[in-house]
Amino acid sequence: MDEQPPDRADTSYPLAYKRRVVLLLMLAYALNASDRSIVSIIGQAMKVDLRLSDTDLGLLGGSAFALLYAFSGIPVARLAERCNRVTIISIALVVWSGLTALCGAATSFMQLLLLRVGVGAGEAACSPPAHSLISDYFEPKRRATALSVYSTGISLGYLFGAALGGYVAHRFGWRSACVVVGLPGILVAVLVKLLIREPPRGYSEPRVPGAATRPAATLTVRPFSLWTEFTELGAVARALLLRWPVANMVLGVVLASFASYGSWAFVPPYFRREFGLDLATIGLVSGLAGGVSVGLGTLAGGTIADYLGRRSPRWYALVPAVGLAIATPLYVLAFLQTSWQSTALILAIPGFFHYTYLGPTFGVVQNVVEPRRRATATALLFMLLNVLALGCGPVFTGWAIDRFAEFDFSHPGLHSLFAAIAGSVEHGDLARGSFQRACPGGQAPAAAIAGAKLACEQALATASRQGILVTLVVYAWASLHYLLGAFGLASEMSAAALRNAALAEAR
Repeated sequence: MDEQPPDRADTSYPLAYKRRVVLLLMLAYALNASDRSIVSIIGQAMKVDLRLSDTDLGLLGGSAFALLYAFSGIPVARLAERCNRVTIISIALVVWSGLTALCGAATSFMQLLLLRVGVGAGEAACSPPAHSLISDYFEPKRRATALSVYSTGISLGYLFGAALGGYVAHRFGWRSACVVVGLPGILVAVLVKLLIREPPRGYSEPRVPGAATRPAATLTVRPFSLWTEFTELGAVARALLLRWPVANMVLGVVLASFASYGSWAFVPPYFRREFGLDLATIGLVSGLAGGVSVGLGTLAGGTIADYLGRRSPRWYALVPAVGLAIATPLYVLAFLQTSWQSTALILAIPGFFHYTYLGPTFGVVQNVVEPRRRATATALLFMLLNVLALGCGPVFTGWAIDRFAEFDFSHPGLHSLFAAIAGSVEHGDLARGSFQRACPGGQAPAAAIAGAKLACEQALATASRQGILVTLVVYAWASLHYLLGAFGLASEMSAAALRNAALAEAR
């Protein structure tokens, strides 16, 4: 069951230890991200081997993973509000890592689909308890920074999965890549369990002399019942979805993640289709372009927001708004290039500005809810992210690519994006599936003539660029919601700080 929290005077966590906790949790999150994104790295090899469509790849990279991730998160989070969070993370690491390795043994789309559903269910138990742990170790004014360090696991995991997974897939096949990327999680699970202690809930909330206090019972866990669980979930939902500034930030992170998952699921296949790069090169290029700048931007976002947030909490929304507004045209520019070197070079820039939204958003979510509801808050946010962003983004992009491929195959030649959109809607070629029949798995049959093979390749490459560009525009939409979230955020966070300080005084 849960920890028995001692008095604050009896427990001290040195700064070096707290940093070690964040780094270990970041490592767990990195493996979470690498196992999640491996399908995008090896997707083209899977597509050819198992004769999949891009919609199938979108399902494997997005919806299949998100299906149980989204709906497992809430029950796991409610368990994390009552039980040892470190144990939950350790067990989850073993589950999702083992299932990722087992993907290498799959021989059909359905087997892969079921395994990816299991991976999603396991990974759902990572961030809710991790965010809650970090919030108990770090006070509110440093929380966005600590959570941004944790969130750099996304970029490190993508770099690890892309570089190592791409190299192994190139040398030994995509099945071996699943095994190599999946197994390290079991070792990290042991380290997490041995090296991280469970802190008292609300340990780092500031003590405000004179603040109105509440009975100590408000800090205890109410007895389990379905009514209690729904009541707690409802309270968290109201805090995140029915308050103007926080709700706009939640909409911003969902939309930005939709564009991220949707576009980056097809960036590695795009390099293969448009420029003919091998999997090892694609893994290295994608990992560097989508890893290094993203990690730096994630760190910068939380640090800058915490620094400027001392002047006004509005900066927790304004920093992401500005970052996404800068990133959008840079992403579009990258996919208008005619060489892979130029595309990769430009792609390395917008990630820095784009991912400034993670730390500030996670910090605000943790700060506006009570300590005993923080894992639930993260789970609810991640449910939205996984249903609407991860679950729909890759499928939307894959669906768009399939539709554009039909049009581009039936109407060869250079078309602007707007012409392709209009043509895809106007012409009836889409219903006949001419591209899928002539180019199963995106390639012409081996016995086809050279012209047919070239037609398939050109249609798929052009459609991939068009589908990605359509998805990228959503970043601008996300920026608008962060801008709207700046209005009223200061008063919302001040009220939440007083509530949590009162709870801390009652301890």
